[in-house]
Amino acid sequence: MHLDDVVVVGNSSDNPFAIDVAYAMGQAEDISDQISMKTFANTEFCPRFISDENDFNAIGNQLAGKTVVIVSTSSRLVSRNNLAMRNLLIARAAKENGAAEVMLVEPDLFYSAQDRGPRMELGQTLKRRDQWDLKKFDGQPFTARLYAEMLHLAGVDRVLTVHNHSFSVQRTFDEVFEGRFQNLIPYEIYVDYLRHSDIIHFEDGGAGLVLCAPDEGAREFVEEMYARLELPNAKFILLRKERSGEREVEISLHPESGATLNEVAGHDIVLFDDMVRTGSTVVKSCQFLKQVGPGRTVFVVSHFYASDEGREKMAHTAIDEILTLNTLPAVQNRDVQGRLRKKMVVLKTEKWLARSLCDILEIDSEADESLYQIEMSSKNPRFIRKIWSSDQLRTLHGSGAVEQEREP
Repeated sequence: MHLDDVVVVGNSSDNPFAIDVAYAMGQAEDISDQISMKTFANTEFCPRFISDENDFNAIGNQLAGKTVVIVSTSSRLVSRNNLAMRNLLIARAAKENGAAEVMLVEPDLFYSAQDRGPRMELGQTLKRRDQWDLKKFDGQPFTARLYAEMLHLAGVDRVLTVHNHSFSVQRTFDEVFEGRFQNLIPYEIYVDYLRHSDIIHFEDGGAGLVLCAPDEGAREFVEEMYARLELPNAKFILLRKERSGEREVEISLHPESGATLNEVAGHDIVLFDDMVRTGSTVVKSCQFLKQVGPGRTVFVVSHFYASDEGREKMAHTAIDEILTLNTLPAVQNRDVQGRLRKKMVVLKTEKWLARSLCDILEIDSEADESLYQIEMSSKNPRFIRKIWSSDQLRTLHGSGAVEQEREP
């Protein structure tokens, strides 16, 4: 496929994330010149793919043979419910104007928390659901499946997301889209940053480093991270959490952990998870780890919901630094980060996604091969570049990973 056969748009009139993905893929035309996001006086949304006003030869067929990529991210100005409806209308507009294929790129897949219903057949889980799990969803819909079916009905042919946490959602979308669902896991981004920045310190072969899975759900991901880092002297520990309430958890060392707590004393610990909302579990996990006197405790998370409660809890000294992606772009805003800006690093993923899209769509593209760019507040002690060695700086600049950050 040639890049001229692909049209990249966003789901709002000014979506910087979508704009950056389109630019990184090599799309020369601005998104705002591809599609108009109209709103009628009665507040109804009506997207319109822009065409030559004087061309009467391709009415309703201007996108013939094209693949339309809708890049959808959450916004501080528009609700997720509103954005989800916009996705449906944009997809339908694309198909009714001749598009051969419509692809939704939603890094943080909407409604993934509503991943099952109150009966056994409403959602698939790795373990058999008990009555407590069924009761948790009593009275509410299996919204993730509804969203998948509505997208498919609207004309979406393929969905791509990033590090989705729900087995039920993954299975559901895979079924609805008949295998044309892809869940990208950002292993290479994390490996590159952990190996080439000074967020952690370790000796030859990873001696002095610990990778931590906070629960069974994160185990497979962290074990794969361990393998890809290729640091045989690093250690792996697995925690176990038991919920005693909606936001009450007890943390302990899992019997199948690869190391004991005493064995990780003095080590830098990196705790991984796919998402965080309130921060209760991660703070308790880091407090649990702090009891043995580790070096640094770094929390790495793909989807960061910057709620007021989360900011307050994760300001706790048990977490030394937070590394996250910009799948929810608002996290780049210093006001949204609040006090956490002193210990937060955001890796911008648009270039990585653009490269992945080119591979998936088999596009011959001149897209930048770098994986990410760094957003870091000047309040973060590691912002001071002189503390990085010249070799590290050459590595990062060479990969396109360093970007000059300024405090707004």
